[in-house]
Amino acid sequence: MPFRSFAEVFAAKQILVCVGSGGVGKTTTSAALALAAARAGKRTLVITIDPAKRLASSLGLAALGHDIAEVDPAVVGAGITGAGALSAMMLDQKRAFDEVVEGHAKDPAAVQRILANPVYAQVSGSLAGSQEYAAMAKLHDLDATGRWDLIVVDTPPTAHALDFLEAPAKLAAAIDSPAIEWFRKLQGGGRSGWSLLGRSGSFVLARLAKFVGSQFLDDLGVFFTEFHDILGGFRQRAEETYALLRQDKVGFVLVSSPEPMAMREALFFHERLVKSQMPLAGFVVNRVHGHRPAAATVTEVEALLAAEPAVAALGLSGTSLRMSAEALHRAHGEQELLATVDDDALKRLRAAAGGDALIVQVPLAHQDIHDLDRLIALGQTLTAPPTPRS
Repeated sequence: MPFRSFAEVFAAKQILVCVGSGGVGKTTTSAALALAAARAGKRTLVITIDPAKRLASSLGLAALGHDIAEVDPAVVGAGITGAGALSAMMLDQKRAFDEVVEGHAKDPAAVQRILANPVYAQVSGSLAGSQEYAAMAKLHDLDATGRWDLIVVDTPPTAHALDFLEAPAKLAAAIDSPAIEWFRKLQGGGRSGWSLLGRSGSFVLARLAKFVGSQFLDDLGVFFTEFHDILGGFRQRAEETYALLRQDKVGFVLVSSPEPMAMREALFFHERLVKSQMPLAGFVVNRVHGHRPAAATVTEVEALLAAEPAVAALGLSGTSLRMSAEALHRAHGEQELLATVDDDALKRLRAAAGGDALIVQVPLAHQDIHDLDRLIALGQTLTAPPTPRS
């Protein structure tokens, strides 16, 4: 059943995954949703990827890191009673990846060998899909604690957010590929040195050693051997997390702006969610230009300006007053054009998503959100009851 507001979403979901392209206000939207849920009485956690410092400041935090920080209850409950609690953290990709290794390695000594291996440092920090996998694994662990009523997850921009759904399978395939399996067997399946698997293997190793050095090859062989031992745990976590994202308690929030490229990406991601049978909670469209009523003619604008005491005090000449009226009239026309273009974008979104889809429009603001009051105000906009569509 479609939701009519994000207040209803809070009551029905335990995990919200916010996705969208870069520069559309996704991180701020995630924080505003989490704060709104906490102010509605929920024990809430928001996980961000790369928040601006002003976002932490608006929550009364000096900074955000991988360790969970509790937001001051006085900040969460400012001006209301019955507030819940809000926690926040910024995902540290490498630490999250390390935690998965620690959870699946056979013994502490193996953990230390893997973490100290220079090849692992490169893999955990730069292998395609590792950040998304780390985020999903962390989400899985936090959800399993049952500590929060709602977890709000901010994800990387859309190109990577698509990988958010596929990262586990891609990562497992990369580490468990036939080429790497050949390399692992060539090393002998252990840490005792390279086995002699015929002339071809020896020839390949000799040629590789000339370019990268024998120590690097030893590190590579040890890494793939030891990491192979925990790959089963990685696969299991991937399957569990992918299954988690398909559960009814999860809702994806597509964040966009009316700009053509951002809207195309939102529609593309919506199509992917539908095909993957992922649960959609709703859309948030930020920076929407609104229509502004105004006098129909320049002469009427000029008359209104002349009647304003503040304008009259300037003692403008008739020519200056006329030029000001023309500039205002022209600016209003440009505003109306932008609002009409945004209307068309929203119509296309509603046509693709369906007439019952939850689509919240956030008006264009002339200032970034950098304090608690504005963050609360955004949350109120996001959770407001729906208004009838004309």
